[in-house]
Amino acid sequence: MLLLTNYLQVDSLSTDQIAEKLSTISSMPANELLASIWALVVPFAMNVLLAVVIYVAGAWLIKKAKRLTRLVMEKKEIDPSLRSFLLSFISISLNILLVIIIIGILGINTTSFAALLAAGGVAIGMAMSGTLQNFAGGVMILLFKPFKVGEFIEAQGYMGTVKEIKITSTYLTTPDNRLIIVPNGPLSNGIINNFSQTGFRRVEWKISLAYGDDVSSAKQLILDMLAKDERVLDNPAAPFAALDQMADSSIVIVARCWVKTEDFWDLYFEINEAIYSTYPKKGFNFPFPQLDVFVKKES
Repeated sequence: MLLLTNYLQVDSLSTDQIAEKLSTISSMPANELLASIWALVVPFAMNVLLAVVIYVAGAWLIKKAKRLTRLVMEKKEIDPSLRSFLLSFISISLNILLVIIIIGILGINTTSFAALLAAGGVAIGMAMSGTLQNFAGGVMILLFKPFKVGEFIEAQGYMGTVKEIKITSTYLTTPDNRLIIVPNGPLSNGIINNFSQTGFRRVEWKISLAYGDDVSSAKQLILDMLAKDERVLDNPAAPFAALDQMADSSIVIVARCWVKTEDFWDLYFEINEAIYSTYPKKGFNFPFPQLDVFVKKES
C-alpha cells in the first residue's frame, strides 16, 4: 500500500513534481487515502501525547529538584545570596533541557535546532547585551560579596535592605517598604555604600544656637545626654562635641558618637527630640535667620 507520507516529502522538488504528487494523492482510493492519513497521524499523536506526559513529569521533577536543592543549601548553611542565584540558574537550565527533550520527541531534528540556536545566538546576544551584562554583574556580586542578603545598602540612588539577589537583578526593600529592583550590571560597577558591613555607624547632630550662648555648657549638655544612653559606644571613639561653625545667624555645635547599626535611627531621633526639649530649659536659644532693616529719614 502506498502511504501518504511518501508523497508529502516535497523538499527540493520542482513545481511540476509537486503537482504530479498532488495529482497522484487525489486519485488514490478513499480507503487507501484514509489508511495513509491514519498511518501519518497516529505516530504524530502518540509523540504529542508522550511529549505532554514528559513535560508534566519533567515540570514536577524540576519543582522537586529545586525544593531538594533549597533544603540542602539551607542545611549546609550556604549564604542566602548564593541560594537565590543558584536556584534561579538551576531552574532556567533544567527548563531549557526539558524543552530540548520535548522538541526531540516531537520529531524535530535537535541537531538542526542546536545549529539554528547557535546561529541566532549571536543576534540574540547582541540584542540582550544588557541582560548578559546583568548576569555577569550577578556573578561578580556573588564572588566578591560587596553585600549580602539582609544588609542595608545604598546604591544607584536607592537605600534599602537586600531582600534577594537573582541572576540579573537585586531586590531592595526600602525603609518605607517599597520594593526596588536594581540591575546587577550597573550595581556591580557602581558605588555601593554598605551600612551593615562593619556592624556600627557614627551618628552626628548639628545644633544651631544664638550668638552669646555659652559654648562650653552647650557642648557639655549634649555629651551628658549621650553618656546616659547605653546604646552609645566608646569604641572606635568616645562621644565628641565641638564648635563647628559661626554662621550668619547662629553658632553651630556638632556632636558625634558611635552606635550599632540597628540603633542608628532610634538614637538619632530620640536625641533630636531631647535637644529640642532640653536646651531651651537650660537657657539656650534656637535662632532663626533674620534681617535687620534700618530706615533713615531725611530731614
